[in-house]
Amino acid sequence: MLVDDYFPVAMFALVALLIPAVAIIMGKLFRPTKQAEMRNTTYECGERPIGVAQIQFHVQFYIYAIIFVAFDILTVFLIVWAMAFDGLSDIANIAAITFLVILLAGVYYSLKKERILWI
Repeated sequence: MLVDDYFPVAMFALVALLIPAVAIIMGKLFRPTKQAEMRNTTYECGERPIGVAQIQFHVQFYIYAIIFVAFDILTVFLIVWAMAFDGLSDIANIAAITFLVILLAGVYYSLKKERILWI
């Protein structure tokens, strides 16, 4: 009886393990062995690259990325914290509030320095 219950699970696990293994083996069998010269170059929309592909970005873009991550983390944790607010202990609520205050301080600092004028 136990074998009959777990037979579909075992078959699913077997298929789940076999499909990636077969795909890897097929890829190794049918891939080209000689590397093309164009394959090792930088891809730029099918065109041959002109000049150096490494350019320097302004620090402003990195600041935008960090501020976006701060907003993203703040939003994600606010939603989760709000959903489980009733079931959390006082220590968990204090830790969550401390975390949110630190993130909000970073957002306030960036607003004060006028780093994010697009808001």
